Amino acid sequence: MLEDSFGRQFHYLRLSVTEACNFRCQYCLPDGYDGPTSEHFMTLKEIDTLLQAFARLGTSKVRLTGGEPTLRRDFIEILRLTANTPGIERVAMTTHGARMEKFASTWKEAGLDQVNVSIDSLDPRQFAAITGQDKLRSVLRGLDAAIEADLEVKVNSVLLNDFSQSRLQRFLSWLKDTPVTLRFIELMETGDLAQFFNKQHQSGSPLKKQLENMGWQPLLRRKDAGPAQEFFHPDYAGRIGLIMPYSKDFCKTCNRLRVSAPGKLHLCLFSENGIDMRDLLSTGNVEEVIQFLQHALSQKDATHYLHEGKTGATKHLAMLGG
Repeated sequence: MLEDSFGRQFHYLRLSVTEACNFRCQYCLPDGYDGPTSEHFMTLKEIDTLLQAFARLGTSKVRLTGGEPTLRRDFIEILRLTANTPGIERVAMTTHGARMEKFASTWKEAGLDQVNVSIDSLDPRQFAAITGQDKLRSVLRGLDAAIEADLEVKVNSVLLNDFSQSRLQRFLSWLKDTPVTLRFIELMETGDLAQFFNKQHQSGSPLKKQLENMGWQPLLRRKDAGPAQEFFHPDYAGRIGLIMPYSKDFCKTCNRLRVSAPGKLHLCLFSENGIDMRDLLSTGNVEEVIQFLQHALSQKDATHYLHEGKTGATKHLAMLGG
C-alpha cells in the first residue's frame, strides 16, 4: 500500500489524459485552451505501465480527467485499459458533459462506473456566461442518459461570490427528483487567476450550516472517497457534497495522488512542479515505477499551503483536472 510519512494511505489516482478543453470556464480557461498538443501527452503504453504500478501498490480507484478527457481520440481504449487493470475496482471520470448524451452507454460498456459533470448553474444564460458554451440543455440530456446507463452521477458546481439564494433553491428543487450527488466546490486559487480568486472566492461554511439547519445529514465516507463532505435528506432523491479546501484539517484525510497528461507525478494539486516520470514510464518497467512511487511519497507535505496563498505550478485547473 502506498503510504506517506504522515500515515495517509493512497487508494485513489486522478489520471489526467489531456490538458485540452473546448469550454472556456471563467475560473479555469477564460480565454480558451492554448497549451501543449496531444503528442506531448502520455501514450497508451505509458498509461498501461503507470496503471499497473499503482494497482500493485493498492490503488483501487482511478479517475480519468483532463482538461476534457473525451477529447482524446483513444479515450475509449484508455477507459477499457483502466477498467481491465487487475486491482482497479472503480473507474470514474470528470467531464463537461457535452458528449455524454451520445456516449454514456458506450462508456458504461467500456467499464466506467461513475461520472462527474460540471454544471455551475441551471439557468441556461448563466451557464453559457460561465462556461462560454450554450450547452446546458445538452448536458442535462446527457445526465439523463448517464442515469439510464446505470452510471453513478455526480455534479460539480463551483461556489462563486455571485452564488445567490435563488440559484441554490433552483438546485434544491432539481435534487428533489434527480438521483445525483451535487457537490459545491470552493473556488481554489491558481497561478493565472489570482485576481479572479480574490474577487470571487466564497467559503462553503455558511452553506454547510444552512444545509444542516434544513435537515441535511452527513454520510459516512468510503475508503476511496474524494474530499467531499456528503449529506443526504430523506425528502430528496439527490445528495449534496461540499468540498472546502480552505477548511481546517482538509488535507488530513488525503487519499489521492495525481499524474498529469505529460507524465508528471503531483503529490498535491498545488505541488510545485510535479516529478517527471516520462522516461521511466517509456521503459515499461513496472517494478521500477513502483520503487519510484514509494520513494516519492516520502516527499509529500502535510498540507497544500493554499491558506498561505501558495498555488505551486498549477496555472489553471485544466492542467490536472482539479
